[in-house]
Amino acid sequence: MLPTPLLIYRQNGEQIIPKRLPINPRTCDIATDLITCFREAVGHTQGQLKSQLSELEGDSPDYRLKRGLAHLLKNNFSTFEIVSPLEPKELRQRVFTLSAQSLPCRAATEATLETLSSTLTQELHQEVLPSQIRTGLYADLPENRILTQFDDPAPEALLHRYNLSQVQGIFYKASEMVLNAHRNVPGEYKLLFRYLKLFGLMTYIEGDADHGFTITIDGPASLFKTSTRYGLAIAKLIPALLHVTRWSLKATLQMRDPYTGTWKSGRFCLNDKCGLVTHYPPGKPYDSMIEASFANRWDSLKTEWILEREVDLIPIPGSVMIPDFRLVHPDGRDMLLEIVGFWRPDYLQKKFSQVRRAACDNLILAISERLNLDKAGVKLERVPAQIIWFKDKLSPKAVLEVLDQ
Repeated sequence: MLPTPLLIYRQNGEQIIPKRLPINPRTCDIATDLITCFREAVGHTQGQLKSQLSELEGDSPDYRLKRGLAHLLKNNFSTFEIVSPLEPKELRQRVFTLSAQSLPCRAATEATLETLSSTLTQELHQEVLPSQIRTGLYADLPENRILTQFDDPAPEALLHRYNLSQVQGIFYKASEMVLNAHRNVPGEYKLLFRYLKLFGLMTYIEGDADHGFTITIDGPASLFKTSTRYGLAIAKLIPALLHVTRWSLKATLQMRDPYTGTWKSGRFCLNDKCGLVTHYPPGKPYDSMIEASFANRWDSLKTEWILEREVDLIPIPGSVMIPDFRLVHPDGRDMLLEIVGFWRPDYLQKKFSQVRRAACDNLILAISERLNLDKAGVKLERVPAQIIWFKDKLSPKAVLEVLDQ
């Protein structure tokens, strides 16, 4: 995504209109020049790349456009690494300690580097040159990090990413978003709700899979204190929404007038005909590393219970619940598994409220021992589920013990 200074939009009354680049030879040429600049910078420092980008930018009136494209290339397609024989902090300590034993002069500096070069070559069992020590001393500074890998996109793909990022930036200051998803296949609803859960968005959901859902999402500007992190979470939802076939949304924005500094309301609308292109894969995301680790380790168990990721929606008033997994036995038994590892008090209150209202008689609740349920006001004796406690990782064997009971 793009930082606020690189967002470009205009306002028509209350309607906010973000900048969208056409995919044509001119814009593709701009994208190609920037991609080539990054490709040729592989093996060089970030500072050298910055200088090349400034030279390419020149005095062009499109400087914000070029900076936006460069920002996306740097943050989404490039890998910068610290290249040094040792961690730069340790290397500096070794060099300064050794150099303190002689008077500062050019000859002493070269002798210090040669001495440390020989020492490190023996310690690390690989040749360490004096020049590597010299460049590695401050390799941890951002401008000295090396571009080690660049996964160059097609120019059209970069322009699509730019257009999507401009739209995402609109939601940084949203106070509310109302999303209507209708007449879609159930799998698309499930994917959408999983992303809502993954990004920790505060939602109120009405409807059902047959007639569609109306999803009201509180924005970062509706909180007591505007949260940049929460605004980014809403923006991250937009690429996931593009996997849904039929939808429309309306957002209310709180924008600061650049001339008066006062806050005023804005409006933004978007639907499935927007022409934006997502970069999210269509697969089902895991909500956490705990879930991913559990699913990967389940396959190593010798059991007839089959772990399924595809779980039906459980409708409850004002929301839906999607358990993380279903466990199915060949004899027809099935159990639902929900993993609770997130700590925020309002999330815990909402989660356990969902569990009580769902009233499932085949639910297993795996709860992290790190959670302070008392502080969140959660009473486990009122939760209609079988409880499993875990520390860092949820053990598949612990779940299997409950299943076998």
